[in-house]
Amino acid sequence: MAPRLIDTRSARRLLLQRQGLCESPYRKIDHGDLLALIDRLGFVQVDSIQTVERAHHMILFARNQTYRHRQLSRLVEKDAALFENWTHDASLIPSRYFPYWRRRFAQRSEQLRARWGKNRRGNFEDELEAVLGHIEDHGPAMARDLGGEDVKRPKGSNGWWDWHPSKTALEYLWHSGRLAVSARSGFQKVYDLTERVIPEPHRSTEPSEAEIIDWACRSALERLGLATSGEIAAFWDLVSAEEAKAWCRALSGNDLEEVLIADAKGGRPRAAYCSAAADPLQDLAEPPKRLRVLSPFDPLIRDRKRCERLFGFHYRIEVFVPAAKRRYGYYVFPLLEGDRLIGRIDMKHERESATLRVKGLWLEPKIKLSRARQDRLEAELERQRRFTGAEQVAFDNRYLRTAG
Repeated sequence: MAPRLIDTRSARRLLLQRQGLCESPYRKIDHGDLLALIDRLGFVQVDSIQTVERAHHMILFARNQTYRHRQLSRLVEKDAALFENWTHDASLIPSRYFPYWRRRFAQRSEQLRARWGKNRRGNFEDELEAVLGHIEDHGPAMARDLGGEDVKRPKGSNGWWDWHPSKTALEYLWHSGRLAVSARSGFQKVYDLTERVIPEPHRSTEPSEAEIIDWACRSALERLGLATSGEIAAFWDLVSAEEAKAWCRALSGNDLEEVLIADAKGGRPRAAYCSAAADPLQDLAEPPKRLRVLSPFDPLIRDRKRCERLFGFHYRIEVFVPAAKRRYGYYVFPLLEGDRLIGRIDMKHERESATLRVKGLWLEPKIKLSRARQDRLEAELERQRRFTGAEQVAFDNRYLRTAG
């Protein structure tokens, strides 16, 4: 039988549902509810840029407007319910998944030893035991506590960072699992021994290679709803593309159904997989009609190619693009309305004047700034103002007259 064809609207709604964007954003959540939300997402990417608010806070606020920063800090620093490590980038991950990172620690240990030994300043390996000894004897530490600078500037064409050897040693020990991040101070990592950060039950479990591959692929597909083998591999970045492809082929026709997903721009349908146990497209919830600002690192849009196929929305962050060559702006936020990405907005929290300043608005073709849509946008800007602690919203160049 030919694979069934799934229309893009159904595929979008399934992804929105799996990514926690179909529930009411008004329901008050406590720290237990927040942990359940992050578990449902799989992880929350952290990022240092704070144009409006840092990525991890914006990701969670987009899903529930009662979320507050201190709830996330408690889950990391007090409850040890989340640990920080690497997926496709630095992320906060439920601590119960720590055992599945053992394979990554082993791989990264060898990879970074070879790579950083060649292109990092000094010999970081000479610092490893001294760094571990300092933390063991004196407790949690930041790079500055060890006499090492944190990130300063990119160096050379390959973009590696000019770190002091002790900072490189800290990062190496973190990537290889011997240290963990116990907190952030001014967004600088605070490192401690892994055994003092990760609860013992999560440290004592050692899944096999086959168990890690099965968990990584199965849990990724659960969170995506529909996915290619490449998307499954990229979700946690714990397995290779070849391993994910082999896993999909082994389960296809039994646990997995192969389907085709239509392209929002009329391109060729793409082959993908979904669970065969129950039809994931049944009883899809309609997402709230409200308009929401998304972080550039929101998991809904993290895979830019998938975003374009499902939403017909081309998005690229322009942080590293020279100002004169930017099409939109330094750090522009996508706008989600219902199940559509309708445009993008350039805004910044100017902390000196306590102002949330809107610099520009670009709506997608055929999207008009109706009175109702303008009201929804301004309601979202007011929510963002309160969340960031700004005292007012200001508009440059009377954006409402030039939008569209």
